[in-house]
Amino acid sequence: MPLITYRKALNDALAEELLRDENVVLLGEEVAEYNGAYKVTEGLWARFGSKRVVDTPISEAGFVGMAVGASMLGLRPVVELMFWSFSFVTFDQIINNAGCVRYMSGGQIACPIVIRGPANGGTNVGATHSHTPENFLANTPGLKVVCPATAYDAKGLMKAAIRDNDPVMFMENTLLYGEQWEVPEEEYLIPIGVADVKRAGTDISLIAHGRAVLTCLKAAEILQAQHGIHAEVVDLRSIRPLDEETLLASVRKTHRAVLVEENKPFCGVDAQIASLIQEKAFDELDAPIQRISALDAPAIYSPPLEKIQLPTPDRVVQKALSIC
Repeated sequence: MPLITYRKALNDALAEELLRDENVVLLGEEVAEYNGAYKVTEGLWARFGSKRVVDTPISEAGFVGMAVGASMLGLRPVVELMFWSFSFVTFDQIINNAGCVRYMSGGQIACPIVIRGPANGGTNVGATHSHTPENFLANTPGLKVVCPATAYDAKGLMKAAIRDNDPVMFMENTLLYGEQWEVPEEEYLIPIGVADVKRAGTDISLIAHGRAVLTCLKAAEILQAQHGIHAEVVDLRSIRPLDEETLLASVRKTHRAVLVEENKPFCGVDAQIASLIQEKAFDELDAPIQRISALDAPAIYSPPLEKIQLPTPDRVVQKALSIC
């Protein structure tokens, strides 16, 4: 299989779906003539034209609202947000409209929209450009939330998201765009709501999503090489729907769990997972559930301080050792 970047995997997925379905359209700030702020949409405007790939004004509430309405009338918009931090001015459109319309219409109106873009800290762009709002969005019935960690997952999940009849919030990480993974040339889709065991193990479960999965994989290597501990790494891939079966099966096998996310700790995704484990697998635990998240403060602008604000392999190793 060829090695391609996370960015290229997303670009390929968008191109394939634009070619497959004439109802798929892309829109957002600078996605067309400028090729995208992060070059994820590079070449698509030249290939598909201005009616399929549309530059928008700097007005997220306006163009997200327009896309939600268009999806209700049969189009399948893919909307790029330059940062997911900018989604907060669109919460009426996302939460009240996209998230609720199928329920409030008695199933008569679907909203097949994908909203995508970076949701991460670690790039030294300040507190107002570094949010990870997957927990906010997953709190809303009617929305689906995915956080791919690899190029393979990004492509398969993007194609599945575009074909889904519900609104899908697609959370990417700027720091992953240039990373390479093996991705098959033949078409494939990854079902939304299916987790993946990225590394098998027997002694402890490291459960994560997004870039935190890679942090856990590095920690697992250290744990095995230096301490003889075989850690299993579970990549949630999808926050909502959540693959409870896979993560609970891992905990029942290893009897220990460390939950890792780049979100803040208060009401984070891992708080929900910890509750799930203690409710459905409490008797399987040989040690308390441990959580590692970003330090509970707005994203720090200073590069060296922001690096230690986010989870690191060393923090994961130390927490794992504390319960092994």
